[in-house]
Amino acid sequence: MKRKKWPFVLLIVIVVLGIAGYAGVRAFIGKADANLKRLTEAQIDALDLAVVADGTYTGSFKAFPIEVEVEVEVKGHKILAVELIRHSNGKGQAAEVLPDQVVAAQSLKIDTIAGATYSSKAILLAIQDALNN
Repeated sequence: MKRKKWPFVLLIVIVVLGIAGYAGVRAFIGKADANLKRLTEAQIDALDLAVVADGTYTGSFKAFPIEVEVEVEVKGHKILAVELIRHSNGKGQAAEVLPDQVVAAQSLKIDTIAGATYSSKAILLAIQDALNN
């Protein structure tokens, strides 16, 4: 009596795909964790608007899964406006109030938004990038 081999082959294929899928998910999570650690450790410098010439500046910051792009308008050594061009954030939408707070404070040294800490820091780092360019 011959045995059917296809259930065994199917089981092998399922196991191999499961292992490959698990490895892929672990690599994806590892990359996200490393990027978020880099974001957490990034420093926000003191802002010296006295050295920033009038103009409109663009800046960005990326730390997967967060991407931010901003446009900052400066006139008379004051920040007139900060426009959030792009904010891919996952769950950090609450941080989108920070550009107005930066304009009001004329500083990057403002409190981050609870529950949106990563997005908050990424937005501030994008603004810093714009003003340092």
